[in-house]
Amino acid sequence: MELLLVFAVVLLIAILISGFAHRTVLSTTVLFLVAGFLVGDGMAGFVHFGADDPTVEIISSLALFVVLFTDGQQVGIRELREAWKLPGRALLLGMPLTFVISAVLGVWLVGLDWTQALLVAAVLAPTDPVFASAIVGRGEIPYRVRHLLGVESGLNDGLALPVVLFLIAAVGGPDADPLELVEELGFGILIGVAVPLIVSWLVRRKMFSRTPLYASLTPVAVGLLVLGICELTHANLYLAAFAAGITIASVAPEMREAYREFGEQFSELIKLLAVLMFGALISPMFLAEVPLGGYVFAILLLIVARPVAVEISLVGSGMPWQERLTAAWFGPKGFASVLYGILVLQSGAPEADEMFHIIVVAIVISIVAHSSTDVPIAGYFARRFREQQAAAAPPGDPHQRGQEPPAHPSGDTTPGT
Repeated sequence: MELLLVFAVVLLIAILISGFAHRTVLSTTVLFLVAGFLVGDGMAGFVHFGADDPTVEIISSLALFVVLFTDGQQVGIRELREAWKLPGRALLLGMPLTFVISAVLGVWLVGLDWTQALLVAAVLAPTDPVFASAIVGRGEIPYRVRHLLGVESGLNDGLALPVVLFLIAAVGGPDADPLELVEELGFGILIGVAVPLIVSWLVRRKMFSRTPLYASLTPVAVGLLVLGICELTHANLYLAAFAAGITIASVAPEMREAYREFGEQFSELIKLLAVLMFGALISPMFLAEVPLGGYVFAILLLIVARPVAVEISLVGSGMPWQERLTAAWFGPKGFASVLYGILVLQSGAPEADEMFHIIVVAIVISIVAHSSTDVPIAGYFARRFREQQAAAAPPGDPHQRGQEPPAHPSGDTTPGT
């Protein structure tokens, strides 16, 4: 109950300052992280739990399911085919390069063995622009940059998950036969695809009639069915959630639209609750236990690993250097990284605690850094747009002065070009 009370208070504060935070470097995500840190056992001691607490396991599992289910609905297969060029570069080239560079840094700076370094790199591979104060929703940022980051962050959580699970087993986590793990993942994907297809077929039958209220609950029913079936069959519910989201976006866009408002609000709420909980797991003593190499690793992850990898992946894309640099920088360690890190800690693998410490530092530094730079960069693009408009306007034309950038700035109307 203490956690619920703290969450309610911090949520109210976030609501009251959200307008101000949207215009400044203040981040509501950082607010929840710091609040969790202050009320946890390492500081005020108002909230008591450890990583092995059932509350942590339940909230983290539910949060990861909801986030993957929601993220999967961001882009359907048809939309991916139509606007795949730039996101494809970031996912198919940039993400593996980031993974390799991060693993090399982990071996070199922190002294991890290669399997451990690969696991840490996989946990930190997903990105989440929501942690950068919803950069994807800022109209000042050129559309193709927002599209690239939105598609990338919507898909890389699910793409990283199988790698994380295999590497947890490889470093000595829960005993799992490789074949059993493959079966769990495969059944998860099967359930995630089959349930939305069946429900979509059923709701289109003329023999059934739905009121608008109950029609809007259809995607919620799909999510609950996927969750329940996975729990009964021991299929991997996270990949099932991600597959279900993509299937809904691909075959039932009307279902996605029905879920959009509720899904985004619920996903944001449970994200913030998990961030608060994550902050409560951190303490000054915890941070002091991280060696200097761990902090250097976290910083180089931000300023070297992703920027270099994404810049390489976007060579020849035709994007201006300012847009490439923005896409390369805005790779905040995603919300999924928080939950994947908890999975590592709960695995009982040798050195799991050490790996979790390194993951925590990387996530915290990333959240603070990226949440503090979205407003200045958005401001830069807004000024650049006004200068371009002023330069293109006939002398003395008053209509071009002070004009704000449209939702799709000039020259960026075609996704992924």
